[in-house]
Amino acid sequence: MTDTFCGEANYCWVKRAKVNGSFDNNRKLLKAIRKEFDLGGVKLRKVMDCGDMVRWDIVGACVCIFATWES
Repeated sequence: MTDTFCGEANYCWVKRAKVNGSFDNNRKLLKAIRKEFDLGGVKLRKVMDCGDMVRWDIVGACVCIFATWES
């Protein structure tokens, strides 16, 4: 999770986490990320899905979340 500037990831500050588990879809992954960063009730919008990396933006904030995974 990091801040954004003009819609691009800025990396002025970064919070990193490793979420372990088996995620067969992005919905389960997002649920684990919400729990890890205590984002219950925060609206997220998926803005990029490259197959092995997903980006969500927090609606109304200059913050984005990237998720990548290992096979």
